[in-house]
Amino acid sequence: MAKSGRFKQKLSLLDLTLLGVGSIIGSGWLFGALHGANMAGNLAWIAWLFGAVAVILIGLVYGELGAAMPRAGGFVRYPQYTHGSLVGWLIGFASMMAYSSVAGVETDAFRQYASGWWAGLGTADSPSFLGVLLQIALLVIFFLINYWSVQFFGKVNTIVTLFKFIVPILVIILLLTHMHVSNFSKGGASPGGAQGIMEAVTGAGIVFSFLGFRQAVDFGAEARRPQRDIPLAIIFSVIIGFVLYVLLQFAFIGAVPVQDLANGWSHVTFDQPYVDIAKGIGMLWLVNLVYADAVISPSGTGNVYMAGTSRVLFAWAKKGIFYSVFGKVNARTGIPRGALWLSLLLSIAWIMPLKFQLWSILINAVTSATVMTYMVGPVSLGSLRKSNPAMTRPFKLGGWQIISPIAFIMATWIIYWSGWSTDELLIGLTLGSLVLYFAFMDRDATWHAKLRQEWKSGVWLIVYYIFILVMTRIGSFGPANSKPLIPSPWDTVIVAVGAIILYYWGVASAMAKPVFDTDDEEDAAIGVVEG
Repeated sequence: MAKSGRFKQKLSLLDLTLLGVGSIIGSGWLFGALHGANMAGNLAWIAWLFGAVAVILIGLVYGELGAAMPRAGGFVRYPQYTHGSLVGWLIGFASMMAYSSVAGVETDAFRQYASGWWAGLGTADSPSFLGVLLQIALLVIFFLINYWSVQFFGKVNTIVTLFKFIVPILVIILLLTHMHVSNFSKGGASPGGAQGIMEAVTGAGIVFSFLGFRQAVDFGAEARRPQRDIPLAIIFSVIIGFVLYVLLQFAFIGAVPVQDLANGWSHVTFDQPYVDIAKGIGMLWLVNLVYADAVISPSGTGNVYMAGTSRVLFAWAKKGIFYSVFGKVNARTGIPRGALWLSLLLSIAWIMPLKFQLWSILINAVTSATVMTYMVGPVSLGSLRKSNPAMTRPFKLGGWQIISPIAFIMATWIIYWSGWSTDELLIGLTLGSLVLYFAFMDRDATWHAKLRQEWKSGVWLIVYYIFILVMTRIGSFGPANSKPLIPSPWDTVIVAVGAIILYYWGVASAMAKPVFDTDDEEDAAIGVVEG
């Protein structure tokens, strides 16, 4: 590895916005409307609205943090600034699981659509050996695009994202001309109603589709004008994504052939949703166009997340709680190449034929793991407002006393609604990773005192994870075929109450004085004043 250098400040507001939009418009548009209709029927649009509102509120929190402290992988670093290395480790581990999986998920979406015209790739539900090799090849391509320079990566993403708008917009326009108004009065979703909406938020890939907003924060160290552009890019990208996805949901519901709704929404099954509908209405040219976009959209998102994963791993290592080789930036290219190599290996691991290999199964896991990293942001913001009120804040969030706890509640709901099988695995792995945390801690003369401080500042997060795990086990999102001890919607109400208590505990548990990076090359490059 070359001598560590600085990130290159090459990304404009357009680049940052399209990084977010490029992540938001990925495989979600290919499958989200189908799964949303299966679970919530014609009420699926409410799940999209909830997802957009939740993500915008969370995004506004990170808009303030990201503008004040533009950092590569800021989602991992902000909680460590306010709450120390224990919280930083837990959030970093969750981020590693969340981010490294997305590029693999996107290649799986591409393969599922491609299997419709290339039988050798396997079926939509099960990849062949050739299908897995194709997914690995795509990941290697993403790696190479990211390897050379951030400017090359940014311009490639801008071009790809602009193209990605064309096909969804055409699909919306054409499907709206083949509407069956009676579809909007059909029932038969599973589970349907309020429970169906809650399950669709995570299980249909709705929140997953919006998660790309974070790219503006993760690439903050590479922005030309981060203090202005980061919050604007977050807001613009989510609003653009929301408008597109709601229109797609309405167009899909109206265009499903009436005969396919004979047994209700839960029995509507398509391997390639928009391809199958286009075939049904005789628009073969649209079939080929959707197939083409099924290559472009997931690949563009996978490419962005390959880069984003490397920034998260860099941030984790930069704080001294992960191998230092991943915390170095190549002096010539401005790329954390060691972290990028690890991103490639982790992405490949996720697509191996294990428990999670189908897009619809992976989505819950990715959504829950990602939001596990988001939910601590409101706590960090509340802590910094108390401990460092004079901090320079180019974007100052008005009404943060209300927005911040509401964002925390919404993030907690999203994790809870992911269900027992997902949360059992992810929270179990995250808590189990504490063994590695203690292995990485320096055992010098101050070790015991440091450990006491880290525990005091971080125990609330451990209790938070345990609370979610217990509630998921006994609530309406528990194991399949089990009767909940606390039925819906009371379980969701209790989770909200618990979240409020844990939010204020987390804010109160912050270190008396936040500990920022003291020898960070990014400060010199960006000119951050931390106050």
